[in-house]
Formats: sequence, structure tokens, C-alpha cells
Amino acid sequence: MASLHLLSLNHPKFTLHAASFQLGPLRKYKLNQKSNNLSFQKSIKCSTSLSSLSPEVEEECLVLEEEDERPLSEIWKEIQGCHDWDGLLDPMNSHLRREIIRYGEFAQACYDSFDFDPHSKYCGSCKYQGARFFEKLGMADRGYQISRYLYATSDINLPNFYQKSKLSSVWSTHANWMGYVAVCTDEDEIKRLGRRDIVVSWRGTVTYLEWIYDLKDILHSPNFTNDPSIKMELGFYDLYTKKEDTCNFCSFSAREQVLAEIKRLLDYYDGEEISITITGHSLGAALAIITAYDIAELGVNIVNDGRVTHKIPITVYSFGGPRVGNLKFKERCEKLGVKVLRVINIHDKVPTVPGIFANEKLQFQKYLEETVSFPWSYAHVGVELTLDHTHSPFLKPASDLGCAHNLEAHLHLLDGYHGKGRRFCLANKRDIALVNKDSSFLKKEYGVPPHWRQDENKGMVKNNDGRWVLPERARVEAHPHDISYHLNKILKIATGSSQLKQAQ
Repeated sequence: MASLHLLSLNHPKFTLHAASFQLGPLRKYKLNQKSNNLSFQKSIKCSTSLSSLSPEVEEECLVLEEEDERPLSEIWKEIQGCHDWDGLLDPMNSHLRREIIRYGEFAQACYDSFDFDPHSKYCGSCKYQGARFFEKLGMADRGYQISRYLYATSDINLPNFYQKSKLSSVWSTHANWMGYVAVCTDEDEIKRLGRRDIVVSWRGTVTYLEWIYDLKDILHSPNFTNDPSIKMELGFYDLYTKKEDTCNFCSFSAREQVLAEIKRLLDYYDGEEISITITGHSLGAALAIITAYDIAELGVNIVNDGRVTHKIPITVYSFGGPRVGNLKFKERCEKLGVKVLRVINIHDKVPTVPGIFANEKLQFQKYLEETVSFPWSYAHVGVELTLDHTHSPFLKPASDLGCAHNLEAHLHLLDGYHGKGRRFCLANKRDIALVNKDSSFLKKEYGVPPHWRQDENKGMVKNNDGRWVLPERARVEAHPHDISYHLNKILKIATGSSQLKQAQ
């Protein structure tokens, strides 16, 4: 089959002819006392504003913060968690805030591009072709290029997570678009980052708690390693590993798709400084952690240049994610060097499950797991960054669980977070209207309609006869032709690693 790689994506060194993305240039600004407006001492590129705020609110909620003057390129490994973000979270480092928000926006792109309209014949697919994905989402200046799309079979035990098409001749009744792999191709952005970055972004659920109720709370050994004591929640495991031979898009599992693409990109960019960053929200956050663990467990990120062997760093930026596996899973991720920063809203219920009775907060969890073999023991992985939506003066003190879980709300809270006990102030002037993109979380006085983001005319256009129709979408090829080749290379790596462990 032909590859999904558009814009000659079999050659991912293609350079986008777009300005490099600069989410966080140095923002030194001063307050104009006469107008109460902010004037910037240098011209900056910013796609959002606080146009809905009054001058008084601007003065109150925008802050002169201490900017980390070091170039990101010099400290990127710290920002990616090489020291577990020690000293960077409280107070919040300016580089780290911008990077977390940037990766959160990559996760948000999965929601903004997913067709979940049950009336659409393309329901369950991505609205946009890979070549124009970031352009359609207003992210063309990010400096990244879609490498491939990711799919998973809907024929598993999480029915409320999926949206199904009714017309198999148009799309697929067995598959859902789950996210994407992208690679930084813009030379200016690579220079700013200090490395070439590979991003994996997983889609969360477009409905709220319904999928949580589908979880069976059953721990399952994934068999990614010889240690059967390492376990993950069965629903997450199925979502990641199941495939459907009768469906072109799911003839390879989500696991096989992402591993093969990571291996392909690492081979292609062999010899360069590279990072692997995986992000996701909600159930997508669970997939992000599983993916990071899988890559590290198989040794896909271990590179040998003929003289020395080194590990390509793997970082997860997780938003509102549930627990994924047991304590052994957590300990194994840490031993493999997988770095996870979990961003949560303290009022969100999703991060509290599964593992309500036995989790990382329980003093005797290790005893329960190893001695008693308690079957419902779960543990969060990584470092937790706790936010509180009641600290934002822009948000309702909502009891709506959907608002507390909303990804755009998390990004808004990140922009205003400076550390524990510090005043909420918007550091990057991120537009508060984005909070209501798919929620009703903003206070009414800001005049932003709830759930305002939608396709113009719901995607309907006039044809040549003057009739309103839903335009046809170009067919997307399911998998690149060389996926089996790269999977076989991974199998050789895994086999060699297993034999080495046995010899030791």
C-alpha cells in the first residue's frame, strides 16, 4: 500500500516553508501607566490575545515574571525532565511553562481535528489530510510536519470511547483515528529546541466520564517483557494492542503503527540529536505513558553509533490522565528512564482512577502487591504538577466534572501558575476565550459563547448546482508500505535485548 506520508513524507527532512514557531520568545514588557495597557519592548509573534479583558483585569492578571535568560537549546534536557524537573516547578520555570503548553496544544489538536459527528459519513476519522493538518488548525508555524496518522480498532471493550461510521464504503466501521506522529523539520525551530523532536500525540475521549465506567479495573500482564509482575489496565492494553484483520486501518495495531514509525524516523535521522516526546489528555494520556514504556522496554530508543551506545530521551507530558498500571509498572518505567510530567486539576476525577482502594498514596501498597497479590493495585508514574481551577479569576467555581477535566482549561491554568501559594497571573497572555472552545467554563461577564469552536456551516458547502452538500474527502492510505520492515527491525532489537538479559 502507498504510504500516508504526504508532502514526500517518506523523506521527512522536507523543510516546511513557514516561519518557525516561537511560542515563548523572551517576553519583557512594561505597564503603560497612562493607558493601563501592556506595551512590549520588542515585537513578538503571538497568535492569541486577551481581547475580551478590560484594562483593569489586564493590569491585575498579567505579571512581570522572572524570565529564564538561558537559551532553551542549552537546557532542553532539563526541561525534558532529565533531573525530574527538580527546581523547575516551584517557582515555575518560564521555559518549562511554554513547553508544557506547547505540547498540550499538540494534544488539543487531536480533539480539534477529530470528526465525532454521528451524522457524518466520515465519523471516527480525522477531518484533515496530513499535508495540511497543522495549517488547518492554525499551527503551520510550529515547524512540525505530520509523519503518519495512528488508528485503533473500535472492536474492544471501551464502546463509549469510540465514534463509529455507518458507511464502511466511505470510512470504516471498525477503526477510529487516534492521533499522529510528527517530526520537527523547520531548521530555526530545531535550533531553538536544541535537537530534532519527534512528537507522538494521542487522542482522548470526546465524551467525558462514560469511558471511565467501561474500565473493568483488571490488571493484565502486557508481555512486553519477561517479567509477568508488570501489569497494566486491560482496557488500555486492548486499545493499544488489538487489531482487526478485515479493516485496512487496523490490520496493524496502534502499538505496531507507532513503534514502526518511531523506528523509521530514528533510522532516518541517525546521528542527530533527537528527543521523543509523547503527549495526550485523558485516555490519550494513558496511551502516552504506555507508548513511552513500550519504546523504552524494547530498546527502540537505544542508539549505537559504532563507538558508544546512548539512549534517546523519552518524555511524556500527560494531561488529566488516569492511572495506567501497578506499582511494578511504575518502578519499571522509572528504571528505564522514562520521564513523565503529569498535569492535573485537583478537582478532576479522572486522575483518581483506577486504583481507588490501593494506589501510590497507600503506605502498604508494596506489601499488598508483592505479598497479598492484591489485584486492584495501581500507581501513577512520574512527577505530578497539581493545578486548581478555583485559583483562576476567569473561571466559574464549576462543579461540572467535564469543565474540571477540559484540556484547554488545563492550559489556561498552566499559563497562570507560578508556584504553590503564588498569585494566579497570565504569564504568556494566552487567550482566555480558548477555555470555552469546547466547554462553558468561563464566567459569563467575559462574553465568550460556550462550545464556540465548530466548522463553518458544519462543513457543508455549495456545489456547482448550488446545493448544500458535505464535500468528499480524499482517501487516506492506512499504512506506509514499509511498516513490516521496521517492525521486523524492532523484533530483532527486542530479541537481542532479551538474549542479553538472559546471558547476564
